[in-house]
Amino acid sequence: MQNVLIVLIIVSLIVTLGFLLSGVLGMLRDSQFNKTHGNTLMRGRIISQAVTIALLLAYFLLYPPGG
Repeated sequence: MQNVLIVLIIVSLIVTLGFLLSGVLGMLRDSQFNKTHGNTLMRGRIISQAVTIALLLAYFLLYPPGG
């Protein structure tokens, strides 16, 4: 179970980074892409960050450091 949780945390971190990079790069280009998808990408980033934090919290509650 511990390995599954670690893999989920890593995947959620990568998803968060993907949302962040695509949103920031879209803003830098100042294109039509940003106008149509910029807000959606940042909302996705917030949701994926919340999932990542929840997974990290679950990990540290289930497997405390030094315990």
